[in-house]
Parts: sequence; structure tokens; C-alpha cells
Amino acid sequence: MDPSMGVNSVTISVEGMTCNSCVWTIEQQIGKVNGVHHIKVSLEEKNATIIYDPKLQTPKTLQEAIDDMGFDAVLHNPDPFPVLTDTLFLTVTASLTLPWDHIQSTLLKTKGVTDIKIYPQKRTVAVTIIPSIVNANQIKELVPELSLDTGTLEKKSGACEDHSMAQAGEVVLKMKVEGMTCHSCTSTIEGKIGKLQGVQRIKVSLDNQEATIVYQPHLISVEEMKKQIEAMGFPAFVKKQPKYLKLGAIDVERLKNTPVKSSEGSQQRSPSYTNDSTATFIIDGMHCKSCVSNIESTLSALQYVSSIVVSLENRSAIVKYNASSVTPESLRKAIEAVSPGLYRVSIASEVESTSNSPSSSSLQKIPLNVISQPLTQETVINIDGMTCNSCVQSIEGVISKKPGVKSIRVSLANSNGTVEYDPLLTSPETLRGAIEDMGFDATLSGIYSILVALMAGKAEVRYNPAVIQPPMIAEFIRELGFGATVIENADEGDGVLELVVRGMTCASCVHKIESSLTKHRGILYCSVALATNKAHIKYDPEIIGPRDIIHTIESLGFEASLVKKDRSASHLDHKREIRQWRRSFLVSLFFCIPVMGLMIYMMVMDHHFATLHHNQNMSKEEMINLHSSMFLERQILPGLSVMNLLSFLLCVPVQFFGGWYFYIQAYKALKHKTANMDVLIVLATTIAFAYSLVILLVAMYERAKVNPITFFDTPPMLFVFIALGRWLEHIAKGKTSEALAKLISLQATEATIVTLDSDNILLSEEQVDVELVQRGDIIKVVPGGKFPVDGRVIEGHSMVDESLITGEAMPVAKKPGSTVIAGSINQNGSLLICATHVGADTTLSQIVKLVEEAQTSKAPIQQFADKLSGYFVPFIVFVSIATLLVWIVIGFLNFEIVETYFPGYNRSISRTETIIRFAFQASITVLCIACPCSLGLATPTAVMVGTGVGAQNGILIKGGEPLEMAHKVKVVVFDKTGTITHGTPVVNQVKVLTESNRISHHKILAIVGTAESNSEHPLGAAITKYCKQELDTETLGTCIDFQVVPGCGISCKVTNIEGLLHKNNWNIEDNNIKNASLVQIDASNEQSSTSSSMIIDAQISNAFNAQQYKVLIGNREWMIRNGLVINNNVDYFMTEHERKGRTAVLVAVDDELCGLIAIADTVKPEAELAIHILKSMGLEVVLMTGDNSKTARSIASQVGITKVFAEVLPSHKVAKVKQLQEEGKRVAMVGDGINDSPALAMANVGIAIGTGTDVAIEAADVVLIRNDLLDVVASIDLSRKTVKRIRINFVFALIYNLVGIPIAAGVFMPIGLVLQPWMGSAAMAASSVSVVLSSLFLKLYRKPTYESYELPARSQIGQKSPSEISVHVGIDDTSRNSPKLGLLDQIVNYSRASINSLLSDKRSLNSVVTSEPDKHSLLVGDFREDDDTAL
Repeated sequence: MDPSMGVNSVTISVEGMTCNSCVWTIEQQIGKVNGVHHIKVSLEEKNATIIYDPKLQTPKTLQEAIDDMGFDAVLHNPDPFPVLTDTLFLTVTASLTLPWDHIQSTLLKTKGVTDIKIYPQKRTVAVTIIPSIVNANQIKELVPELSLDTGTLEKKSGACEDHSMAQAGEVVLKMKVEGMTCHSCTSTIEGKIGKLQGVQRIKVSLDNQEATIVYQPHLISVEEMKKQIEAMGFPAFVKKQPKYLKLGAIDVERLKNTPVKSSEGSQQRSPSYTNDSTATFIIDGMHCKSCVSNIESTLSALQYVSSIVVSLENRSAIVKYNASSVTPESLRKAIEAVSPGLYRVSIASEVESTSNSPSSSSLQKIPLNVISQPLTQETVINIDGMTCNSCVQSIEGVISKKPGVKSIRVSLANSNGTVEYDPLLTSPETLRGAIEDMGFDATLSGIYSILVALMAGKAEVRYNPAVIQPPMIAEFIRELGFGATVIENADEGDGVLELVVRGMTCASCVHKIESSLTKHRGILYCSVALATNKAHIKYDPEIIGPRDIIHTIESLGFEASLVKKDRSASHLDHKREIRQWRRSFLVSLFFCIPVMGLMIYMMVMDHHFATLHHNQNMSKEEMINLHSSMFLERQILPGLSVMNLLSFLLCVPVQFFGGWYFYIQAYKALKHKTANMDVLIVLATTIAFAYSLVILLVAMYERAKVNPITFFDTPPMLFVFIALGRWLEHIAKGKTSEALAKLISLQATEATIVTLDSDNILLSEEQVDVELVQRGDIIKVVPGGKFPVDGRVIEGHSMVDESLITGEAMPVAKKPGSTVIAGSINQNGSLLICATHVGADTTLSQIVKLVEEAQTSKAPIQQFADKLSGYFVPFIVFVSIATLLVWIVIGFLNFEIVETYFPGYNRSISRTETIIRFAFQASITVLCIACPCSLGLATPTAVMVGTGVGAQNGILIKGGEPLEMAHKVKVVVFDKTGTITHGTPVVNQVKVLTESNRISHHKILAIVGTAESNSEHPLGAAITKYCKQELDTETLGTCIDFQVVPGCGISCKVTNIEGLLHKNNWNIEDNNIKNASLVQIDASNEQSSTSSSMIIDAQISNAFNAQQYKVLIGNREWMIRNGLVINNNVDYFMTEHERKGRTAVLVAVDDELCGLIAIADTVKPEAELAIHILKSMGLEVVLMTGDNSKTARSIASQVGITKVFAEVLPSHKVAKVKQLQEEGKRVAMVGDGINDSPALAMANVGIAIGTGTDVAIEAADVVLIRNDLLDVVASIDLSRKTVKRIRINFVFALIYNLVGIPIAAGVFMPIGLVLQPWMGSAAMAASSVSVVLSSLFLKLYRKPTYESYELPARSQIGQKSPSEISVHVGIDDTSRNSPKLGLLDQIVNYSRASINSLLSDKRSLNSVVTSEPDKHSLLVGDFREDDDTAL
């Protein structure tokens, strides 16, 4: 083969690498370079070994490529080493579906493939590969239609240009072995046969009763192996004829590493050979002493070779061997098989003249181990079945002797082993197999750690790329039932730190800090600026944290502190813009009012005189008389009237102060080659002002007796309207951003970091900024404190208020192992937590980010007017210029027309000047009438009135965008807690479980109310409130020894309740009636046997001695823990309540179970009606909640919603809204909690309930001040009316423009329709006024009342049965409809649920497979719907 076709290897020293990230970056970047087959970078050795194609790259270009990445690359040895290549012959097995060129391109893209030749006639492909990078099996996997051509190995292929194919091969043999009974048999056979000279690998299968042996036929025969197996007592038969294998580099290496019999041993054995023979071999392909010693050492290790002398000069080998044991042909093959397997060997007595010269292919024949840098990798293997240190030592002993293994550390505690190995010689799979062969269970572990961020919906996995790849990890997660995709461009999670460094004096200080920091492991980049005293540092948070970095800088003698972040979020309010536009509006308004007064006065007077004269074109004398009779038209100077002077003086400040921002914006727009509203406003006002000024100056110069017509009234009017619109717009924008400011303020500012010793004893505490908390820190959170970061509890028990994040009012019990969320509030116990997510990764930061993204990602519809004026502006300018030119042409052709229609025609002025002045006046009239003022007003005025009317009706709408969007809504998504329901627990039912004469209903209420009066839990508060109402009292008894166990219940002693009972004794009859209504039982459940226990005895003991009661209130677990037995009847009642989404609480007095209280969040009375009306309006209604699926199903069935998403996280709410939007639907989201705020911001229209959290209200577009769901209907109705009004406004605005422009341009002059300039101004004002009046019609809007809705709807409303409701859990779309099950299935599910409830009272989400039907919903087969008494 031509040497230039070869592959070279070069080693380049690389300075400046600090961590594995650098290694990875270089490998990724250089690996992508064209012509690079393989690269391995070593951080320890500080070098990179690259295998490349010399036709495409040189060592110099590769060195430069590494240099360009910012590392120092040095080429110590510019001469590259040639690398061994190998040629495979692959033949087509089946009918080939792929075209040949597709096979070629697929294979050429594969790393390690250097060349491909195709022989279509022979249906063969010759693939040249680098065996250290790719092997035959991988090639076959890429193109399954091709198979390895073993025939080419047996015969010398004439067609093959690469004669390396003719080398000796290994043979694979399958042998049937009978009589094996256990793994001991298999390991015995493997151990014995594996030690035989010439046997490469052996694997014995007990199940298949067979042995697979890879051996070298020139070293051992099949008969010999068969004899050896039979000698152990196992009958053996050859199953398949031996099949030749191609020797890969690893196999050659393994052959080289066969246990070497020492040369001394061979010398001792030599006398025993009686019939020693000598053979001389000619060897081509040797080029150095390394080849000589290789061949000598390999052959002298063989038992039947007594001596070997190899001569490099003569290209020969003289071998003395035992002729009875081996033939010269076998020895020839043995020499050819010596690594790297490229020697051509012929027996001297039969020397054939070979065409190739010794050096012709020498470049290919340098052994691979010439590469100076050994490539090593590390793998972790999980090992099960180790019992003691003896196991550890035996594994380490066996595996360390395997070829390619550099080191092995086995940990009994972690049940794993870490192996450092050479990937050229062995692979993790081979090592795993070797450990399994020793009788242990071994699996490759590619995952080191995993951290899940709940809000962000992300998992951070540290893994070993040699063992597992990201797509496989994603697949594992998908198998657990969660959707998972690999984030392609996930940043490596680098931390960024901005520090203020004090005490630096010169550049050497900078260098000192930078060099010290970059030496630290984990610091990726550091830049210090002396001028600003700032340091910018990028680091790997896995290895180092901000506190460590600050300590490092301080240890160098400098002061370092964080750059203080602005936590107030003042950049989010639009205060500056609001101030700016208010000032602009007030300036314009101040000067505009007198201008408008003057204009109206002149319009009235002009009209009055026009009717008197009936003549369009008055003579000069008449004009002079007319002007002298009007005060405003009197001339102060010749040509300058009072009116024009006043208009000019009032116009100047507006033009230059009020309009200043418009000029800036218009300039910016034109600079970017766009035309917006500002451009047209500036154009119209500037031209009107400039033209008026020029006309005035000309008139004064000419000392004209007739006052010219000016347009000084145009700029002030325009600027007033537009500035008002802008001011209002920015006020609305400022409101929406307050949400973010509120969210940011929830973040704790400081954290208490504690240091613990090995026994978890507290050593020290320190207060630090929350930005300095590092992953892994231990943080102490006291009762009432905020959690500064997300973390995991390591010590302590407490209840935590997470309503901030989840929206659910109930505090959550936390114990060691529980996760906590930044910003949530610790209630009653001190906790130690370990930080898992800090800084921008915390849940709260993620919510802030979600709200921010949603607010910035919306497309404002109000751009419609701007977009329209984008086309409108150039069009009007064009029309205006066209008018000017056309009238100039017409004037010169036919002056009579101008003379007839020019109102200010003065016979003393020259004809040319008259024509130009008339043409200019027409074009200015066009610009004036066409001003987009009314277009600009069409939307804002309707929005202002609409939002005002909404506010009067208790609906706050933030700006025009939600108002416009609401009418397009197709789906309304409701949150449950606080939106559909009241959000506070209420007692639904009290069941007395004892005989009536033992304890009365009132007594239970008095005891329970007193006991719970000390509880801070929402359920406790609900019970106390209920008891006080029922007993009609504000004071209860005395409670002592009060104890609360989070997540279970309370225990206490109660006294002094007799007074309560005595007070109620006066009117027993009334109470009995009341009790009967309190203690109604579900009709379908009531059994005659239990009814007696429900009758309440009115007999109340008159004993007034202060009796003490021992009280327990709590869940099943609490009662069982206190030794009480819960019978099936009670359990059934509890399960029934739980199925309906209620919380069932048991009451025990003096160690006897006596009551059951059902508490639930009740549905708002108007919810059902509101949802019915929304559906009748053609909208789809969806319920989305973080609560469990049972509760969600129950609530949905009560209000008539058929589609439910339960157990949904806040980020999933956003994703769900997005998903609906991607289906082309406009979504309105109705919510109340912080957890809803990202979804409220993402939805096309976010509607917040006024009683909800501040943040939800700020994030929403619409806020319902009254806690009334019918206002959701009203807001959509108002939106539809407003949008209708906006459309009417656009019609008004456009009609004035479309009709007015042609008239202004003089199109209708021949039929006598002429527009004077003042008429243009009037028409413009009229269009604006008509638009405003049209908008004011919205004031007449009346919100439909509950009664007006209720009557027509009442007849059609019906509750949904749970079987009609589809419940989806989490973000998954596999809905859980409730199937009708057979009896057997019901029994199975019932028993399964019962077992679950025994194992754990709280069933975790993980135990429910999402595709299964909801187990709780299957407890009762036919879903008897019972109407409980909701009190």
C-alpha cells in the first residue's frame, strides 16, 4: 500500500489546562477537525495524542488549532509516528437496499475509518480501519447488510491490493459439553482450558451446555482441547467447524501478553528435544530492533521452540524446534501473528520472489505501542455478591493481571470497583465479563450522581461517557414514566462571580490574584480589572464555591466582597418613561387649549362670513374689510395678524419641547430604515410648522394686506393626543412589572451557615449573604425564618408553609430527607438543611425567570396601529408629493382652475408663486387630514373606557393587550385551590362513633373545639371555628399538655367544658333539631344497624365537677400509634370521604374512638354556573391543580368540568398552557397563587382572583377584585364588546382618511367639492372626536347579574359523574379515565389499595403508575354519588 495512504500519530504538549472541562473542550473541538480520527488529552501528562490523516492535516496545523483555543501547545517532536491500519473485507449478505455510495458515505463519516474501496461485481467492500479506534463489529453494526468475509482470510486474495489480509487468523470453535451441573463446573473448564497455550478466550454456558473457544490452530488443535475437556470428566463434541477470525489489535496484544515461559525455562527444556529441527524463515516488514526482540520473545515462549535467532540485516529467522510437535508452516503462521501482525513470512527452502521491497509498506508496520503517550480511561463497575475482604482481594488480584489493566480499587462498602485501563487493550465490557466469570454479579455504572430541580423541570446527571450516553439516561427516566429529553446546549452549569477587590495597587497585584486563582482546581476563567477594582470569575460549582474564592483572595492580603445586587428590582418599574410622557403631555396640553379655542373661534367666524358672501373667491378689498372687522385678523405688522402671532407663539414650545421625544424616536426609526407613527407625526407637524412660518415671513416681506392661511394649530393637537396615549401605556406596563419586584423581594437576603463535626455536633455558625451559599453547605433555619436556598433536610422536624410555591394552604411536614424550597417559611421547628440548588437554580429564581420570560415573550397587538402607519406613512408622503407635483403641472397648463379655487388668490402676486403656493397648500392639507391621530386614538381610547368600565364592575384590566386578547380565547384553564374552591378548609360533617348515652354530640364539639384552639394548623382552625359556631360561643374550655406531631395529629388534656354544655342545656329541643341537620349521613351509606348510634341523647349530666378528658385528634396512623383499633366501618367512612377529596380526622376521648370529622375545601357557590356559561359561550374549560387526583376529580364533578390535570407543578402549568397554545388555541388562565403566576404570565390572558397572592395579581392581565367567578365571564364579555368598539373606531378613523385624502388632494374639484385647509384641520379634529365619542359609548356597558345568568342556565346544569371526567396526572397526557372493571379486577384493586393503605397512610405519587387507572377511584366500583351535607 502506498505510504501516503497511511495514518499518523503525533503527541503535542498542552499547557494551560486546569480541569476536566478543558480536556473535554479540546477533545470536542479538535475531534471535529477534518482529518482527525482520534484524540486523547491527558490532564496529568499535559499533552494530547492525535491520530490524523497526513493528507489533510500536519502536526503544525494541529498545534495551531489547539493554540487558537487559548492553550499553549508545543510540538517537541515534529516527526509523526505512523499508526497501524487494518483492512476488513465485507461482503453483502442479503439483497442490498442501500446504494453503494450511501454505504461509502456512512462508513467514511465513522471515526477510525480511513479508506473504502468498493468492488460491486464481487459485492465486496474493503474498509481500511484503525483497529485502536474502531473494530469489525462496530462497522457491521453501522451497515447490517454487510458481513465479515472470512473467506478472504483463508485464501490469498488476488484482487486484494492490501496483502496484509493474508496473515494468520484466530479461529472460533463451538463445542457441546455434557454433564455440567453448576457454575463450579463451568469455571473449572474455563480455568483449565483457558491456560492452554494457543487458547485465546473461552466462555462456557451452563444453560446451553456448550463452550465457545477462540484459539490459534497453529498452536493447538481441536483434538487436544477435546481431550483436555474429556480428561476432566465431561463428554465433548465439536458443534461447528472452526471459523476463522480476523486478528484485531487487542487480540494481537493479548497474544503478545500470553503468560511468557521464561527464556531460562526454554533453555532448560531444550535438551529434552530429541528430534530438534532447524528452519530458516525470510521475514519482510521488520525495520528496527524492537521488531527483532518482539519476534524472538514471542516465539521463544512457545513450548516446542528451543531457540530462535532473528537477523534484521538478512531479514531472516533461524528457528530450532521439535519437529514432532509442530510443522514449519505452523511456525510461519505464528511469526505472522506476532504484533502488529504485518510481517510477511516465507520458509527459506520454498522462497517465493515477492514483489514488495522490505521498506515498501514499512510505514504501516510500526507497532502501535510506539505512541509515547499511553491512553488510559477509568470505569466504575458495580459488583454485587461480595461478602468480605477476601472477595475484594481476589477480584483485585485477578483483574489487575488482565491485559491493559493499569490499576483497580474495589470498595466493599460501596459495592463497586474503579478500574483504570488502556482502551486499546481492553474495554469496560470485557472487565465486567471477567468479574462475572469469577461468580459475582457485575454491572457497568455510568452514573455518579443525579440532582433534580423541581421547578425548572431539569435533572443534572454526572455520568461516565465511557459507559453511558445522555440518550440512554433520558430513556431510563422515560421508563419511570416521565417525559425526558436531553438539553442539547445545556451550559456546563458554570458559576459566574463578580467581586469587588480592594487593596490592589499595581499590575503585579492583578497578576498575583489571577495566577493564584487559575491554579485552583475548579476555576475555569479569571479576569481582574485594576481600574474598576472588579474581578470576573467563572468556576465549576461542583468543585469550588464563591466563599472559597473570596477566602483565597483574602489569603493573598486583599479584601474581596460581592458586587451588591439590586434586590429591589427598581429597573422593572417604568417610572422614568411615565415621568417623561406625563411631562410631554402636560406641556402640550397647556399650549394646546388656547390654540384649540382660537381655531374653533376662527372656524365659526369663517363659516359665518362665508354664508354672508356666498362667494368662494372674495376680492382683495372685501378680504381686507373682513379682516379689519375681526379682532384676531387685525394686523399688528403688515402681513402679521394677531391670530397668526398667537398661534406661532403657542406652537413653538409644543413643537420643540412637547415633541422632543418624538423627534428622537423618529430619528432612530429612520436610522434603522423603518417608518413608524413617530415619523408621520414629526413629518406632518414639522412641514405644517415650517410651511406656516415660511408663508408668514413671505406675507410680512410682501407687506400683504390679506392674512395668509397658516397651520400652527396642527402640532399642539397632535402632540397632546399622542403623548396622552403613550403616558397611559407606560403606566400599564409599570404595573405588570411590579409582579417581578414582588417575587424578587420574597428571596431571603442572608443565610446562617453552620459547621458540623463527624457526629453532627454544631461547631460554629456564620451569617453570610445568600449569594455566597454554596452547594453542599449546611444551613440552619429557625422557626419563622425563610429558607434561603433549595435543599434537603438533614436534621430536625417542622411544618413548612409552602403556599408561596404550591398555592396549597396546608403546611407541609418536613423531616430528615424532605426537600425544602427557597422562599418558603419555616413554622415551628428548627431545621438543618443541606443546600442542593443555590443562586439562579433555586425554585424561586426559576419562578422569577419564568414570569420574566412570559412577560417578554408576548406579542403586543397594539402594534397594529404602528404596523398600519408603517405602510400608511410612505403612502401619505407619496400622495402628498404627488398632489404637489400634479397641481404645479395643472397650474401651468390651465391657470384658470387655480384662479377659481384658490381662496387666498391675490392678483398682486405673480402667477408662478400663486401656483406653487396653491399646490403646496393642497399637499399640506393632505398631510394634515391624513395624520394618523385618529388611528392612534382608536385603540387607546376604547381601552381606557373599557378598563374604566371594568374597574367600576370589579374587573381590573391591565392595558389594551389583555382586553383585545380576551375575545379570542378558546380555552379557559382554572386553578382549583382558592379559585374554584374557597381555599380555606371548612368542616363538612361530624360523625359520632359511640353510643349516644356515652358522650353527646355537643360534648364532642366542646372537647374538640377546646383541644384544637391551641393548634396553628389550618385544619385545627377550621374545627375550632365550626365548634364555636355550633355551640354559639366565643369562649371554650381549658387545654393543657398540648402536643403536636407534624403530619399525624395532636394530643392534650381538656377541662372546664361543663359550663359550655350547661349553657346549651336551656333549649334542648332546638339543639336536637339543629343536631339532626348536622349529623345527616349519606343516604346510600346509612345502615339501620348504625342508625341507633347517630341519635343524640339530650340527657346531659348535671355533674358540674371539673372533669378532665384525655383527647387525641389526628389521622389513622396517629390513632394506631396510640394503641387504638380502627374497625372496618370507620375505615370505610374515612375512605369514602377521602375519595371525595376530603380530609377525614378521627377523635378519641379517654382512649375511646368517638368521632370522625370530615373537612374539605368547599366549592364556591357560583363556580358551577360560571363554568356552564363559559361552555355555552363555546369555550373549553380545563381544571389544573397541584392537588392529588382524587380531590381534583371530586371538585371537577361538582362544577361540571370534564378535563382535569392533577398533581401539576408550577413549571408544568406553564408547559401545559404552552402546549394548548401550540395547538393553535388562545388560553385564559384563572388562578390565585404564586404557583400560578408563571402560567398567568404565559397565558394569552391571565386572570387573577383578587383574594389571591400579590404576586399572582401582579402577574395577571386581569384581576377580579371581587372573589366572584362570574366576573371571569363578564371580563370575556367586556373584552368582546370593547374589541367590537375598537373595530368601529378603526372604521371611523379610516373613513375620514380614505374619503378626506382624495378631497384634500383636489380630485373632486371639477364637481365643486373643495377642501379648504381649515376644513382639513376640522376633519382631522372631527375624526378624533368621533373616535373618542364612539369609545365613550362603552360607558353604557352593564355587567350581567347572577340572577340574569341563573334563570336560563339552571335548567340545563347537571353535575358530571366521575366516569365522564378524564384526569391527567402531572404533565403527562395519558389520561386516567375510570374504566368499568369486572368483579375480579375490582377485588384485585381493592385488595391492592388496602395493602397500600396498611403500608403507608400517604400514598406517594411514585407508587402510582401513570398509565394505570386511579386506584382510589376503583375502590368503589359503580361510583355511587352521594350528596353529603355541606354545611
